[in-house]
Amino acid sequence: MEIDDVDKRIINALIRDAKLSYRQIAAKVKVSVATVMNRVKRLEKEKIIKRFTTILDYDKIGFDVEVMVEVRISKGKLFQVEKEIATHNNVFAVYDMTGDFDAAIFARFKHRRQMDNFLKKLQTYDFVERTNTRFILNTIKEKQIEV
Repeated sequence: MEIDDVDKRIINALIRDAKLSYRQIAAKVKVSVATVMNRVKRLEKEKIIKRFTTILDYDKIGFDVEVMVEVRISKGKLFQVEKEIATHNNVFAVYDMTGDFDAAIFARFKHRRQMDNFLKKLQTYDFVERTNTRFILNTIKEKQIEV
């Protein structure tokens, strides 16, 4: 599906503030409220807009440990293993990747013991050949990019 300049301006307004009403978006984008409503519904239907969400400061609510775990997975079992890993409550992202490892897992934990339990469980999964864990010390930038 092609998105035009109006779609892009609506998307960018929502990226900046997903709490805006259709009326507020219409004023910013300079189109009618009906146009915004129809465009947003179409973008949702086409799965261009997947969901509206809240961005938290996890440090402030006690999730002090953030890690990236690289995983090497047996040939032919990548999606099966990734889907299993993705069901864990602390995992917030799972990516296929190129290089020495097949997947990158990003997860947050309240304490080191919780992370250790996750890593030990991960290593028991069938078809996980090897893992490499990296602590994330600081997040310098993490945001949606505008279109």
